[in-house]
Amino acid sequence: MKRPLLLTVPALVLAAASLGAAAEVRDLALTLPDGRHVLYGLSLPDGYRAGEPRPLVLALHPGGQRIRYYGSAYTRAVVGPGVASLNAIVVAPDCPGATWADAAADSTVMALLEHVMQEYAVDRQRVLVVGFSMGGRGTWFMASHHRELFTAAIPMAAAVGEPPDTLAAMPTYVIHSRRDEVVPFAPAEQNVRALERLGRTIGFEAVNDLTHYDMVAYVPALRRAVAWVAEQWKSKR
Repeated sequence: MKRPLLLTVPALVLAAASLGAAAEVRDLALTLPDGRHVLYGLSLPDGYRAGEPRPLVLALHPGGQRIRYYGSAYTRAVVGPGVASLNAIVVAPDCPGATWADAAADSTVMALLEHVMQEYAVDRQRVLVVGFSMGGRGTWFMASHHRELFTAAIPMAAAVGEPPDTLAAMPTYVIHSRRDEVVPFAPAEQNVRALERLGRTIGFEAVNDLTHYDMVAYVPALRRAVAWVAEQWKSKR
């Protein structure tokens, strides 16, 4: 039987309206030097000024219905409300292929982030990657492969797929539901406990009542994760 989509487009729009994302998300496009095009959403915090560096959040959307500006829709419904307290610049690309965890997506995302960091004032000490499901898997991938760039990570409802010794090199907060019927809970918990034994800075929230398809309902947990990340950043300044 075909699995339901994580969230339909109208549902994403309604969710964004009900949760009240903190800042507008603009739909933009960038042509890379090699001719590739990337669609992405961009949100600037209220009161943004060029001379005042802000945190940067990379938002990686889940799988499911691949629409134009899926990253923007995901940000309006989930990431925007979840990270609002950071007053951050949020960039949310559309995945250029089947997964975030491959070389093509990697190079595209890094080129986009370089563009954003050239155009806007970014605090390089506060760069967060966050994603759900496929985007959560991408969060592990990006954080593992770019430890010089990201200073925090929040994977939600995510499989891992990276070598343990490359994980959680920066503060990482994992959110996973015990009821997740797509990405099992037990391996996620085992991964967190293994990273704890390695002495990594890692937080873990086991959500009890959400299925894999209750993505928008993860927003309260994401807010708690963001507060934890902010404290980690503060302690390192």
